[in-house]
Parts: sequence; C-alpha cells; structure tokens
Amino acid sequence: MNQSNPFAGKLILVVDDEPRMIRFVQYNLELEGFRVIVAHNGLEAIEKVRTQLPDLVIMDVMMPEMDGFEALKQIREISDVPIIMLTVKNEDEDKHLAFSSGADDYLTKPFSPQELVDRVKAVLRRASGPSSTGSQILKVDDRLQIDFASREVIVEGKRLSLRPTEWRLLYHLVKNANWVMPAELLLQKVWGFEYKDDVQLLRLYIAYLRSKIEKDTSNPQYIVTERGVGYKFVMPEKEKSV
Repeated sequence: MNQSNPFAGKLILVVDDEPRMIRFVQYNLELEGFRVIVAHNGLEAIEKVRTQLPDLVIMDVMMPEMDGFEALKQIREISDVPIIMLTVKNEDEDKHLAFSSGADDYLTKPFSPQELVDRVKAVLRRASGPSSTGSQILKVDDRLQIDFASREVIVEGKRLSLRPTEWRLLYHLVKNANWVMPAELLLQKVWGFEYKDDVQLLRLYIAYLRSKIEKDTSNPQYIVTERGVGYKFVMPEKEKSV
C-alpha cells in the first residue's frame, strides 16, 4: 500500500469494454494503493455499484448495448458515488452532457498514469468535502438555509441534496460571503490547480447551483456574477460569518 496516498484502500470500480484499458487503469491505481474492481459494460457497472458500493467509478463513454451516459444516469438514480467519465472525444458538448448527467470529472483518452491518479485523488478529495467550524445551519434569509452537517440546502422549507462538487463550490462562496471570489481562485479551491483556467466548467456548476437555490435564475439574488472577475454570494452582513 502506498503510504503517501491518503485515499489508499478506497475501492474503485473501473468500467470499460476494452481489456487493455482496464488493465492499464487497474495497474496504475493499484500501484497507488487503491483497491480495484472491474465491469465490462454499463449494466454490470450498475449492478456492482448496488452490490459492492465502490468509493469512486471510472467509466468509459463508448460501450456496446448501454453507453456510459445512460449508465451514468441510471447510477445517479441509486447512488451519489463520484464518477469520472473516460472518452476519446474532447468536445464541450460531451463535457456538458457528462456534468449535467451527474459526472464529477471527465478525462480524455489518451492520458498519462499520473494524470489518472491526480484526477482520482482530486475527485475523492472533493467528495470528502470541507467541514464547517461554525453553526451547523446557516439562515441566509426567510427563503434559504444551508445545513452544513448534512450538506443540504433548505429552500422554502424543502431540503435539497447537493452533489459533492456543488456543495464544495457553495461552501467556498458562502465562506467568503459578500466578497467577490475570482474565477481562478474558485476553480483552484473547488477542483484543483490544474483546473484554474477552465472557466466554462465553473459557469456550468454556478448554473447548477442557481437552478437549485435561486427563485429566478435569470435574475439571481444569492450567487451574483461580477463580470470579468468572478462570483459573489450575497448575504445580509449580520449573517455573514460561517
């Protein structure tokens, strides 16, 4: 076991219909101390998520019978396990489909062993989420509350779960409420240094958050865009501390 890996021992499910790719991914993950199980198609992946409860899934997009996007959607109906999608394409439309369907990251083939391991660690780190040192429930106003213990938002009395990356983004915005967070800084804090220039990724997740907490996404009152700079979470000054 790799003692330098804080996530050593985590169970990773690798899903691909190419035996060579499975061997490549499995070998490099096991070198880092991860435990690895495999599936060769989407249906098998769904079953193993149900029965073996992996800590993370790495899944190819292009597979026979059921492609990765369809398998991703079905997994999201039963589990919040972090998922990294693998593909030979590098198109914005595919990235948007992956993230909007519930993926946590997107890795384009070919990739190096180091990039693979770095992405896995980054996603696991995000999934573990930041902890709050203050009140467990923050009342923003009469409409919105944030529950730090359960990592949920309460909108008009209704509890809504957030995906790990959505929660991490909201956490950093709220922690710095009423201050403008530069886009580059948010990307580094939420996704890692290697994502610091991926402004489109940040825009996607800002849109996801707004769809869950804003009354009118075309005129947001909580997550405000500061053009050319970044984003600000607006909250009454007396409620600012977290």
